[in-house]
Amino acid sequence: MVTAEQADLISVAVVCSLAPGQVQQIDLKLPLGACVRDALRISCVTSTAEDAPWKVGVWGQLRTLDHVLRDQDRVEIYRPLRVDPKDARRLRHRQQRRDRR
Repeated sequence: MVTAEQADLISVAVVCSLAPGQVQQIDLKLPLGACVRDALRISCVTSTAEDAPWKVGVWGQLRTLDHVLRDQDRVEIYRPLRVDPKDARRLRHRQQRRDRR
């Protein structure tokens, strides 16, 4: 049976990749009406997430720190890109052409 306290909680996952190939997920129970900022503060990645110029999203959509979360939301912390994806693709293509010759 679900108690009144459990009914007022939502399940949220906070996901971040601090380095390429490393993904960290923290599952949280938050009170109804909690926002992205609350999830970051409670999770263990808060010191790195709020201090860094990283962007935050919910299910792949950019959101502000004041965005109110719903049950089963996935908060994602995005690292800044080191290389523009278009430039990386061009460099790979040039290298492949050189390798073929």
